Amino acid sequence: MTDLRQTDASPDDDTIDDAPGSATYRIDAATFTAPRLAPGLHVVATPIGRLADVSLRALETLAGADTIACEDTRVTRVLLERYGIRNRLVSYNDHNAAERRPRLLAALDEGKAVALVSDAGTPLVSDPGFKLVGEVIAAGHRVIPVPGPSAMLAALVASGLPSDAFLFAGFLSPKSEARRHRLEALARVPATLIFYESPHRLADCLADAVAVLGPERPAAMARELTKTFEEIVRAPLGALAETFAARSVKGEVVVVIGPPAEETTSAADVDAMLRAALARQAPGKAVAEVARLTGFDRKALYERAMALKSGGGEPPR
Repeated sequence: MTDLRQTDASPDDDTIDDAPGSATYRIDAATFTAPRLAPGLHVVATPIGRLADVSLRALETLAGADTIACEDTRVTRVLLERYGIRNRLVSYNDHNAAERRPRLLAALDEGKAVALVSDAGTPLVSDPGFKLVGEVIAAGHRVIPVPGPSAMLAALVASGLPSDAFLFAGFLSPKSEARRHRLEALARVPATLIFYESPHRLADCLADAVAVLGPERPAAMARELTKTFEEIVRAPLGALAETFAARSVKGEVVVVIGPPAEETTSAADVDAMLRAALARQAPGKAVAEVARLTGFDRKALYERAMALKSGGGEPPR
């Protein structure tokens, strides 16, 4: 197995590879000629680990494009060399995007076909490219998706969690307070939640998720998907947090958290929750906690909390 990120080639992110393109690609001993591509920006998904996961259409596109814009030319060249593709590469990443976009748009103005790839997976999903696609559309050019591998979807289908509705929330903040605020905003979303996470922040991320979402939510941690050390751990959120508080991990991580349980909270239950919360914290924080757990309107809960403190009032609706 060849890992997309395993390369010792020297960096040349600021240069364009001007080697002539061959418009062919090779699978084992067979060589194919790529069809002529329609002008436009072809957004191409590439493997997240195993190079064999690339689609035939992706190979045709990479071979037939006039230019390939990629995050890191070293990474993309590994894929091209595996399939015998020779084509022009230009780096397009967070550091040089503002300078490179006009050049790519100029190529499209000339009627050329430009392929956009990220280092791994589907471009624009927590990768550069969003602004480029927006400007390409605004300029009246076609944007042509070439679908394929995605760590987000691979983790979802392997997690065993509901996939009929899901929300991809990208990377959470590296700061605990901001991370908890984001989780609070997502707590009552009736869908499976999917996050990308850095391995060295996984334990802190899971600890905050337990504090906000509770220990019983079903969850999964998937790392190094499709690679040699692929690992998928499924457990209630609390148990998952305990597991990774005690061990470190390496590689790219996806955290998947199941939706909140469907249940009806009675007015009496809300009153009991408010009383318990008010006994240990200020009204504002108590109301925020109960709102997060029940989905009730904060204003109604605050009015009920004040009524409980004064000994009366109607329950929230």
